[in-house]
Amino acid sequence: MITPKRTKHSEFMEWAKLHSKARFNLATSGVLNVPASEFPICVDDFEITGADGYGYEPLQQRIALHYGIAPECVVAANGTSMANHLAMAALIEPGDEVLIEQPAYAPLVDVADYLGARVKRVARRFADGFAVDPDEIDQAITPATRLIVLSNLHNPSGALTPEETLRALAEIAARSGAHVLMDEVYLEMVFDGQPPFAFLIGQSLPTGNPFIVTNSLTKTYGLSGLRCGWILASPDPAKRIWRFNDLFGVNAPHSVEQLSVAAFDHLQKFRPTSFRNQNTFVFHNGLL
Repeated sequence: MITPKRTKHSEFMEWAKLHSKARFNLATSGVLNVPASEFPICVDDFEITGADGYGYEPLQQRIALHYGIAPECVVAANGTSMANHLAMAALIEPGDEVLIEQPAYAPLVDVADYLGARVKRVARRFADGFAVDPDEIDQAITPATRLIVLSNLHNPSGALTPEETLRALAEIAARSGAHVLMDEVYLEMVFDGQPPFAFLIGQSLPTGNPFIVTNSLTKTYGLSGLRCGWILASPDPAKRIWRFNDLFGVNAPHSVEQLSVAAFDHLQKFRPTSFRNQNTFVFHNGLL
């Protein structure tokens, strides 16, 4: 029996890096980058090398405080893309079934394929406003399903998944023993009211928290150069993800960790209260 070769690249990312030079670029986040002149830190504040370990404690604390959770539920990562990769790789084995929204941000599908998962797609339809249908996900789940992969705000449509739908998804996942990986990198673009953070919703459930959440400072805050990403998970899967990350490197660049702490200390300075201009925010067109 011939085993199909795994995908070891992302066609979308290759295109985005080499060919996306249009005036209105749908391959990029669209949020204006923060210039160095606006960043509240000076060179004298830097140390080149910090303490080794699982996460830079001040940054772990800032991310935890951002959500009101315990630091042991936070895993630092090199941007949301690496956060998604780490979470998926730590949670699934080759041959496991993974449900992924369709359309989706293409690298989510590429990573699942690379990891040897059996990918099953769950439609988010234009006619329904790209809403998540919990009943359809419930019907698609099998005993082999280990992970459900979604984004909120949905990439690429921007549709918001409300709290009641997230609670329904958590109940479905709890019954099946699966986790829900929720990419929330765009969620703080919700300016009207409190965004429905999936991890906080999951913490309130008596059945345990099935949500694994990824995010970063990139999309809302214009700080893509920091590559400050993170994963939120219950302590046991968080520890598993940290240990898996040891295969990729020892520690993050310490100066970047310090810059990220400074960013969290002045986060509202970087968060726009409205779009900076009519063309500043578009979602990725890297759908699959």
